[in-house]
Amino acid sequence: MKPSHPSSPSRWLDTGCRPPQRLPDTTDAALEYVAQALGHPVFLRWTLTALKRGCASLADAKREHPAVFALLLEHDAAIEYWEHGRLRVVPETSAPSAAAVLDRTLRQHRRRFRFMTAGPVPETAVTVQQAVTDDAALLPAAIDPVWLARAGRFANAAALTNTLGVADDAQAVRLFLRERASHSPHTLRAYVTELRRLAAWCQREHLGPFSDLTRQDLMAYRDAVQAPLRDTAGKLTRAAPATVSRALAVISSLFAWWHRTGYLAINPAEGLAAGRRARMTWTPVRFLPAAALAHCDAVAAGNAPEDVPSIVWARRRAVWALYRFAGIRLAELVWNEEFALPRIEVDEARQWTLHVTGKGNRLRAIPLPSGCLPALRAYRRARGLPADPPPGERLPLIHSERGRALGASGLYDEVRAVFALAATRLPPEDSAMRAALEAASTHWLRHGYARTLVVDHRVPLPVAQALLGHASVQTTAAYARTDTTQLRAFVEGSFPHDD
Repeated sequence: MKPSHPSSPSRWLDTGCRPPQRLPDTTDAALEYVAQALGHPVFLRWTLTALKRGCASLADAKREHPAVFALLLEHDAAIEYWEHGRLRVVPETSAPSAAAVLDRTLRQHRRRFRFMTAGPVPETAVTVQQAVTDDAALLPAAIDPVWLARAGRFANAAALTNTLGVADDAQAVRLFLRERASHSPHTLRAYVTELRRLAAWCQREHLGPFSDLTRQDLMAYRDAVQAPLRDTAGKLTRAAPATVSRALAVISSLFAWWHRTGYLAINPAEGLAAGRRARMTWTPVRFLPAAALAHCDAVAAGNAPEDVPSIVWARRRAVWALYRFAGIRLAELVWNEEFALPRIEVDEARQWTLHVTGKGNRLRAIPLPSGCLPALRAYRRARGLPADPPPGERLPLIHSERGRALGASGLYDEVRAVFALAATRLPPEDSAMRAALEAASTHWLRHGYARTLVVDHRVPLPVAQALLGHASVQTTAAYARTDTTQLRAFVEGSFPHDD
C-alpha cells in the first residue's frame, strides 16, 4: 500500500533486522540506512568536489564512476539513484526527488519495509525470526487470538507423553513453525498463510481450535479448498492443483508433527494430503530456455555497463555465478554468522566446493564447476581478498557496499539486474524471451540447474538429489517429466526393435 505520508520515513519499519527498528526521521538519513540495508546506493548527489573526495585522482574518479564523471563535465551536479534493479545517473535538474526515490524503493521492498498506516509507530515489529515466537503474529486477521489459545478434545494433557510441554494450540503452532519453517522466510510465509486459511474456515463453520478437529472436519475442509468458487464476473473457477496440494500438505504436516511429538493423542489428518501422490505428479514448469540462459551468461561475462561501478559489477557476476552454477535456493546464500555458512573450501588442485545449509538445517556440499571460478576470484580480488579463500576463513561470501553481508533481498536484486540487462540486449522481435527474462527469478536458475543434471546429462537421481538438497528423490525425479525425450530413449534402449 502506498503510504499517505512519503515524507515521513520514520513511519516505515525495517522488519528484516534484529531487533526491528524504525527508519530515521530525515530523508537523507533514511536513504543512507536503506542503502546499507539493501547493499547498494539508493540516492546519491554527485559534484566534482564530492567525486574527487572519494578518489585519489580525477583519473581514478573517471575509471570508478564513468557515467557520473561524464555528466559532471557538463552539469554542476548529477544524481545517481536506484530504479528497477539498476543505478541510473541523470543531471540534477531532471532527477526525481530524494523523497520520491526513497518512497518507491521502500514500496518495492515491502516484504522487508512495512509502513504503519495508523496509530502510533510501535517500537518493535514482527520479523521472520520473531514470527515463530510471537503467537499474535500467527493468527489470521480479524480472528480473536483467544480462539487459538485453547486446547481441543484431542490435545494430550499428560505431561509424560506430551513432549512439547505446552497446553494450548497457540503455543504448539509456535513450536511447529519454529522447527518446520524457520529455516526459510518463504516457507514460513507459506505455512502461516495456510494455517490462517484453515483458521478462517473453522471460524466460519463454528469449529476449532485445531486440536478439536475430527477427521470428518478436515475432509470437509479439503472439499472446501477444492470446491469451485464464483468470481466477480459470475464465472466458476477452481484453485490450482498446486495451491490445493500445498494447503493440504501444510495441514497434514502440522497434525502429523503434533501427533509425533505427543501433543495430539490421534492424527485426524492421516492421508489427507496424499503427499506421495502429490510429489509423483508435481512437475516444475518455471524454466528459462537454454538459449535464454546462454544469453544471460554472455551478458554476465561481458564488461560492466557504463552506469554500474566496477565493484558492483564484479559482485553481480559473482552472485550470478553462484546461483547459476550451484543450484542453490535464494536463502542458502544468505550469511549465517553462527555457523559461518555459506563458505568455500578449496582443495590442493584449487577446485572449489560450496558448503551451505538448506531446508531443515541440512548441510550440503556442492562442487563448483571451474567455469564459474574466474568471476568469483575476480570479485574477491576486487574486495582486496586473496583469489582463493584460505582455510578457516569466516567471512560472508557476498558483501554489501557498506561492508556487511548482503541479505536475501540484495542477492535477489543482483540476479534480477542481470535478467533485466539481458532483456534490454535482445532484438526487438524476440518478445517471448524478453517476457521470460522479465518474469524470471533466482529459483528459475535452480530449476535450470536441476534440469541440466537430470535431463541433459542424465546424472543419477540420488546424486542429483544430494546436490539439490531435496528431501525426497521423487522431487528430483520430477525434472525427468519435463522432457519425454529422455524417457523415450530409456524405453527404446531397454526394448530394441529387431527388423
